[in-house]
Amino acid sequence: MTHDLILRGGTLVLGDGQTAPFVGDVAFKDGRLSAVGSPAAPRVEGNAAEERDVSGAHLAPGWVDIHSHYDGQVSWDADLAPSVFHGVTTTVFGNCGVGFAPVRERDRQRLVDLMEGVEDIPGSALSEGIRWGWERFPAYLDAIDSFAHTIDFAVHVPHDALRVFAMGERAVAEQAATEDDIRLMQTLLREGLDAGAVGLSVGRTDNHRNNDGAPTPTSEADARELTALASVLRGRTRGVLQAVSDFDLTLGEQNFAYEWSLLEQMAEASGGRPMSVSLMERDQLAEQWRWILQRAEAANTRGLDMKVQVASRPIGVLLGFEATFHPFMGYPSYKAIAHLPHDEKLATLRDPAFKARLLSEKTDKVTGDGSPLPPMADFFLENFGLVTQRLYRLGERPDYLPEPESCIAAEAARAGRHAMDVVYDALLEQDGRALLYFPLYNFHTVSDAHLAEMLRHPLAMHGLGDGGAHVGTICDASMPTTILAYWGRDRSAERGGTMPLEHLIGLQTGKVAAHLGLTDRGLLQPGLRADVNVFELDKLGVGAPRLHPDLPAGGQRLLQPARGYVTSYVAGAAVTEDGALTGARPGRLVRAR
Repeated sequence: MTHDLILRGGTLVLGDGQTAPFVGDVAFKDGRLSAVGSPAAPRVEGNAAEERDVSGAHLAPGWVDIHSHYDGQVSWDADLAPSVFHGVTTTVFGNCGVGFAPVRERDRQRLVDLMEGVEDIPGSALSEGIRWGWERFPAYLDAIDSFAHTIDFAVHVPHDALRVFAMGERAVAEQAATEDDIRLMQTLLREGLDAGAVGLSVGRTDNHRNNDGAPTPTSEADARELTALASVLRGRTRGVLQAVSDFDLTLGEQNFAYEWSLLEQMAEASGGRPMSVSLMERDQLAEQWRWILQRAEAANTRGLDMKVQVASRPIGVLLGFEATFHPFMGYPSYKAIAHLPHDEKLATLRDPAFKARLLSEKTDKVTGDGSPLPPMADFFLENFGLVTQRLYRLGERPDYLPEPESCIAAEAARAGRHAMDVVYDALLEQDGRALLYFPLYNFHTVSDAHLAEMLRHPLAMHGLGDGGAHVGTICDASMPTTILAYWGRDRSAERGGTMPLEHLIGLQTGKVAAHLGLTDRGLLQPGLRADVNVFELDKLGVGAPRLHPDLPAGGQRLLQPARGYVTSYVAGAAVTEDGALTGARPGRLVRAR
């Protein structure tokens, strides 16, 4: 046979971000794309062991998810849900400076505590689930590649793990690394890159905390340490830099300039290796995202390759009695019942006398020593009456860009009730498992106008879905579906209309793969991997997230179903059909070397 499989009559979106969709065929052979139709010659010739008529569906390269946190989960979980259900065929973790290698045996719990605090993954689940068996980074890569997965994955070497390995008890934010510390970190990073790590990640945000509330070990690392690590990438043809920073946003533009200069110094020290920086609109400093874009544009003009990772919707927090965070968690009456099993707790919450007593109280602090919650959590709890002006019911068909009149405060005003009374009752719905949505970032103007600017920017790549992380707070791993359903189909003319599908798909396929140096994927092009999504655009969408107690040690995580994906292929094998796993596991570690 000329081909193993031919998909006939689909609407092809090539992944290059430019070519308009056209009807044509795609063929697979031995896990690769053996033929791809073109606008001039749409039909693939030859015969195949199997042909499928996919008329009416779109065909695109599998999504390359640049920002996830499956660092621990990958060691025990072959499925890598929820990303696999949202068209992701390659995911990249080890972001934000956190991960589980390199690590000395005595420091394993330290890295678990750090991941629990920074990425809201239950420490008990990580401690029980991770199949330890490595120390240096090459051994970690071998361990996670020792069994097959549904999708491919690539890994950054995380700065925090390097620092803890080199400095032990001294690896705290305010402790400067010695020259010997830095040399050891460089050696460890070099080992990881030589073994196939995709790059180096650093985290420099005050919002990231250990599970005891302490700053992350690398949050205040100095330029000497940062540039020394970046210099390990100099002269390499593979290897990227990934950074997350809030740029000390409360200190204004001057301090922003200093923090940005540290990232530029890293890019320069690396010899110009590609760097990506998280981009989002923050209420505390609403113009900061524009400063980032302006600085990134200037850096590129000077010859540096600096891009931004952009979300496709507001980045928010899901609140619920079973979730990590909810507005009553600091109230004395609630804290007295927080330990109870769900049914007992629910019965108490439904008692009118208990409700009246709780609503008459004031919240205690929930951050500080012993708490991984960021300092802003106390502000939200203490001012939650104001927060309800931007708090929404999530519903069965989530609307991540809701209209202001649907907020809880407006609902309460129409009913003549106190907003907190409405919040309490809303959280009791669905047997106490209902979720409320609080858009935290990218919602300053209560519109999508600024997000549209970010997504259209030539330096933008789609990212920040955080698959595998914040498992009791968000489920943004569904954003690869949102970007097409909302921006490619549903956005109203009043809001500015839709964007071209080829642009949106390019943001999470060809552009990301090229940035990472993964030249064997990201495009519908003969000879590349047969990573292909077949989806029906008119049906594409997400359902409501639900908490599932399927993590080790009984831990819970939010999973969100997708609609509209007909089939997702990884290396020519169908890993999902109509939203269900097929059992195929062609996914392996991608070694960037």
